[in-house]
Amino acid sequence: MATAQDIKNRIPITGALMLATLMNTLDSTIANVALPHIQGSVSAAQDQITWVLTSYIIATAIMTPLSGWLSQKIGRKRMFMFSIVGFTVASVACGMATSLPEIVIYRLLQGIAGASLMPLSQAVMLDLYPQRLIPRVMSLWSAAVILGPIAGPTLGGWLTESLNWRWVFYINVPIGILAFLGIYSFMAADDGGRQRPFDVVGFGSLALFIGAFQLMLDRGPSQDWLQSREVIVEAAVMAAALYVFVTQTLSAEHPFFHRDLAKDRNFVGSAVFGFFVGVLLFSTSALLPLLMQNLMGYSALQSGWASVPRGLGSLVAFLGVPWLVVRLGGRLVLFIGLAVSMAALWQMSRFDLSMTASPIMISGFIQGLGTGLMFAPLSLLGYATLDPVHRTEGTIVATMARTLGSSVGISIVQALLTNNSALAHERLAERIAVGDPVIRQVLPPMFDPSTLAGLHILNAEVTRQGAMIAYGNVFSWMTLGIVALLPLLLLMKPAAPARPTMDAHAE
Repeated sequence: MATAQDIKNRIPITGALMLATLMNTLDSTIANVALPHIQGSVSAAQDQITWVLTSYIIATAIMTPLSGWLSQKIGRKRMFMFSIVGFTVASVACGMATSLPEIVIYRLLQGIAGASLMPLSQAVMLDLYPQRLIPRVMSLWSAAVILGPIAGPTLGGWLTESLNWRWVFYINVPIGILAFLGIYSFMAADDGGRQRPFDVVGFGSLALFIGAFQLMLDRGPSQDWLQSREVIVEAAVMAAALYVFVTQTLSAEHPFFHRDLAKDRNFVGSAVFGFFVGVLLFSTSALLPLLMQNLMGYSALQSGWASVPRGLGSLVAFLGVPWLVVRLGGRLVLFIGLAVSMAALWQMSRFDLSMTASPIMISGFIQGLGTGLMFAPLSLLGYATLDPVHRTEGTIVATMARTLGSSVGISIVQALLTNNSALAHERLAERIAVGDPVIRQVLPPMFDPSTLAGLHILNAEVTRQGAMIAYGNVFSWMTLGIVALLPLLLLMKPAAPARPTMDAHAE
């Protein structure tokens, strides 16, 4: 719980927490637009370069649950300071990397160090402010959570074009220093020592499940899924680890996660919802820069600027969410956010290679608006009925679910994109007969399939068109995925009205 000193200094503490959260979430997408540059610099294949993204996210997902136990053992202030220092140092190492294994390892360290920043910052802010201000506070905190991934491509594009890709990691140094000084100067120290006995079996099986699951998703497309012995082994390990974790949680005297979390309908619904939001929405931040740079010839800076409206949409949503939640309720605002996001994905499914940047920017604004409308009410509903004793642990679980969803989403859409691109290429190519005189009359001379150079150029264009078809298919399936989320709203009860007298000490 927050001390009197923390409540007195809650404004500067909030600023430091926002910086720490922004630094953490910024790195989930800032490298996206720099991927083609990183790929060339470290000589990585197309399917390998996505490890730069997924290694960070999966390390965060594995370490997030452990960070709650550690924060109770050593104290939240120490945990924040260690995490910020570790994250900043790992960022510098990423910028200095000279090979793919190096940058993947340093990204893993980044994810491990930064795993506690988001859930603990949310837990501290929930403790610092009275109940009647929670909608505004969650809207403010959500701004850092969402604006980081949204601003990442724009900032990453500018840094990559103006300096080089290494600065997408070096940018964390000044942010980390400011966040560290804010926490060190204003947050009250706590001794910790409040942790439950550590459940080695529970944590080990959870980490093994997450690792095997991610590895299966990453390796599956290139290994032909269950036709590969490797993928079968990974699936078996994943299933066994999940069984051990569930059994241990249900039977252990001190499980890694408190069983009361699973008894709260709102919290369970919010965590599941957050997982699928991560799958369906954050993966678009990884898809769009690749579409713009690889298919449409945009530079890193141009693709970054085309992502700016997404941030503006979220900003508009954050300004209106507190007012909307009070008047419409969290569930209705969440429904509106889903509907707006679905409209954006439907528009993305209609992209084509002849379009200008306008459809990308308009759909980006709409999706940013929808995403911004979802996060604050999702947090509000998730903790509306949860016992405050479990608040820190609850934020850990919710963050892990959302982070894992982002990682799973990137892997799934990358696999779908690869498979659909190959299928679309095959179907387009089979319609082009080299000896057909009609084909020769229709195609420009540079595409003449009777010459080797023309055949190569024609094949490249067929590949490009097939990839665009694949992007459209993926966005269509994501639109349907949003529709499938709607029933989850019924799991969550409306948040109870605030009672100012409960938090009179915090005024």
